[in-house]
Amino acid sequence: MKLWTGLGNPGAKYAQNRHNIGYMAVDRIAADHGFSPWRAKFQGQVAEGMLGGEKILLLKPETFMNLSGQSVRAAVDFHKLAPADLTVFHDELDLAPGKLRLKAGGGHAGHNGLRSIHAHIGDSYARVRLGIGHPGHKDRVADYVLHDFAKGDADWLDDLMRGISDGAARLAGGDGPGFLNAVAQRLTAARDSKAKAATPRPSAAERTAPDTRSPMERLLDRFR
Repeated sequence: MKLWTGLGNPGAKYAQNRHNIGYMAVDRIAADHGFSPWRAKFQGQVAEGMLGGEKILLLKPETFMNLSGQSVRAAVDFHKLAPADLTVFHDELDLAPGKLRLKAGGGHAGHNGLRSIHAHIGDSYARVRLGIGHPGHKDRVADYVLHDFAKGDADWLDDLMRGISDGAARLAGGDGPGFLNAVAQRLTAARDSKAKAATPRPSAAERTAPDTRSPMERLLDRFR
């Protein structure tokens, strides 16, 4: 079994906050891959399912962000898991919005949810870092992460969640590059689709206008 934890704060008040992007990721995985209904356990909400031949336990701690480690530790101890069996999905200020990176081990970089998990089980677990951007000054961080995503973020956020879901089985199977590639393909396809939609189509008059180019001009256009 592997434990995938999405970090966030419980309750409708926080549901669309930037800080809750970890919750959003595991919610999307559960919905798209036929996981069990969410139920209360380990001081949080859990759902179970299979991905890439692996049993996955999804966990959303409800201890509030700063005490996330309590919930994670309860699940790890109950299932006798090692820190290496844990993957944490969390918001990342140091990545641009819509960017995603994988990381194994290392520091918590001031993230209070990770800080709490470090205190309970150490740092030898994997992270899926979900970029939300930085407000520009450290004094604005708390207000920034506890505010909802802007309306303009809706498209890239949905594309990112779809990409995470697309690559979830590869992540479960230990194929980190395959997971990242699945996310990148989804984001690239979304960008190409938007660019195509934004390209103006020629009018009916332009499509039916006679070709007045000379034979030499037509030949040169074929090789441009």
